[in-house]
Amino acid sequence: MKTVLLLVASNIFMTFAWYGQLRLKFFEGKSLWLVILMSWGIAFFEYCLMVPANKAGYANGLTGYQLKIMQEVITLGVFVGFAWLVLGEKLAWNYAVSFALILLAVYFATAFKPGGTPPH
Repeated sequence: MKTVLLLVASNIFMTFAWYGQLRLKFFEGKSLWLVILMSWGIAFFEYCLMVPANKAGYANGLTGYQLKIMQEVITLGVFVGFAWLVLGEKLAWNYAVSFALILLAVYFATAFKPGGTPPH
């Protein structure tokens, strides 16, 4: 649970670092170089949370593959909320289907032991 919470928090920072400049007034009127530096500053906090999340998850038996797939799903979940609340974009059906398929990937990545056999 600690890993998931740290991954969610880190992805909130990263989403703002990558996409905040699209709509947030904080970034308006700034030169591209300043926006890049501001985004790097925000992303620093993402790394401060992502590294311990991965370290804790790996120490508790998750594989690198499992951590990466979990991180991608969390990233998309955070982005969906951001796109809706900040960018004002609706979740179209094709994006929802894509998200569901990625959730299915998480199931397959975490439901079986590495090298294990698939269910019958």
